[in-house]
Amino acid sequence: MNEDNGVGEGRIPERPFWTDSHNHLAMEDFADERDELIRRAKAAGVHRMVLVGTNPEDWDDCAEMAGGNDFRHSAGLHPHEASRWSADVRSRLEDALARGAAAVGEIGLDYHYDLSPRAVQRAAFADQLAIAADRNLPVIVHSREAFEDTAAVMRPFLPTLRGVIHCFTYGPGEAEAFLDLGLNVSYSGIATFKNAPLIREAVLKTPTHRMLVETDAPYLAPVPHRGRRCEPAHVAVVGAFLAKFLDLEECRLASVTSANAAALFGL
Repeated sequence: MNEDNGVGEGRIPERPFWTDSHNHLAMEDFADERDELIRRAKAAGVHRMVLVGTNPEDWDDCAEMAGGNDFRHSAGLHPHEASRWSADVRSRLEDALARGAAAVGEIGLDYHYDLSPRAVQRAAFADQLAIAADRNLPVIVHSREAFEDTAAVMRPFLPTLRGVIHCFTYGPGEAEAFLDLGLNVSYSGIATFKNAPLIREAVLKTPTHRMLVETDAPYLAPVPHRGRRCEPAHVAVVGAFLAKFLDLEECRLASVTSANAAALFGL
């Protein structure tokens, strides 16, 4: 494990205090049971979360839900939606960010599905990075099968612009490259999958003071819940797995990753 683990000497709580740094609780999948999901999350030791917006239709819902629960929220146009980027959507995004958003995101590049043309994705990504830089907001970055272009588009804004590569899906070399650019790296339930050894190698290269944990709910439920709908409580499962893998006390990893999320998103 990287010896620069960044765990401070402050008091570590007796019970894990986790932060789900990325979920989509505003999605329709959760419409009828959000209060129960939040209750289950808190029972599992997940006390903070960031509700991530991906398109104009969910930005307001994320803001309203976060405000009512003392969580944080973000707003951004997901790369799948990049073809919608226009002056009107930009104006709507800036209005959404003005509602106290903690970050610009989820933004980035996705070359796996290519639901928007790659050049269009890059243009929308760059424009939203510029908005974040202008507003001094961190960014939540989606990058899938697009490592080189993600780094290239972001490089002019870094290291001044803060941010996190969410739901990291690359290997140790890419993790080190993003870390060298000053970014944080967030791990999801994928890290628990048997067929994800490269992601676990990346975990070993990530100092804990630059690490976040997330669910990306309703997607990517960790083992042993894989194949079912993911929910915010599952970040405790992800975190416990990573703590065991890194040979750290669970409470210690929960504390430091929560502190990282707090510093990035103002929790």
